[in-house]
Amino acid sequence: MTEEREDTMIERRSSPYSTGEKLGRMLWGCAQSTLFRFSFHNWYGFRRALLRLFGAKLHDTANVRRTVLIECPWNLAIGSESSVGDRAILYCLGRVTIGARVTVSQGAHLCAGSHDSRRATMPLLRPPIDIEDDAWIAADAFVGPKVRVKEGAILGARAVALEDLEPWSIYLGNPAARVRAREFERRPAGLGG
Repeated sequence: MTEEREDTMIERRSSPYSTGEKLGRMLWGCAQSTLFRFSFHNWYGFRRALLRLFGAKLHDTANVRRTVLIECPWNLAIGSESSVGDRAILYCLGRVTIGARVTVSQGAHLCAGSHDSRRATMPLLRPPIDIEDDAWIAADAFVGPKVRVKEGAILGARAVALEDLEPWSIYLGNPAARVRAREFERRPAGLGG
């Protein structure tokens, strides 16, 4: 083995996490697999408190289901009246910000972590994800690192967003493509709004 290849292999095997991060991830893993996971389905306040204990920033009306998988909750922020559905994955190696009135549906995956494939050592990258107000990430959809889902955008079921989504637009497919503007029906007079 050449010296350069040996150095590359040593660097690839070394952890990108500090001792504090490793400890935090271990403690959170224990809390998530017990207290969080086995809480009653409607104990949103309890789960918010537990997430806050690990550094997450959540509005008092944010709801996270008990089967959500969260990595590094200290990189997570969720705004008012937003919800994260069953079996969603919030892979918060980088900052993940979810705005107000956002729905992250069941099985959706927000992935704020990757590796630099241009380098032989493949160092860890932690680019952020921003989901702006009134957006919807539908069932089993994937949002990749460094993506910004702008206000009111919808990423359809099983769609894959690897680039920013424009506001008040609907995206489908892999890779996600804009299919139309997001429009609202008008309410008949006398029904409010």
